[in-house]
Amino acid sequence: MERFKAWWHRTFDDWAFRSFIGPAQTKGAVQGCDEPAREQWKRDLENRKRYTREQRERKRAERESRR
Repeated sequence: MERFKAWWHRTFDDWAFRSFIGPAQTKGAVQGCDEPAREQWKRDLENRKRYTREQRERKRAERESRR
């Protein structure tokens, strides 16, 4: 049950946050927000970057395995 709760929060808390604030913006996007909102925005942006890095690595590994 704990694993499910952890997965649920990792998945849908970020989803809900992104749905409320819209797409990530980098210029002046976090000015004027309260601290928790800024921290969540930073976590969300890092998660998006991490996902992109993982996708690039996965594609690179697939190309290398075909050689």
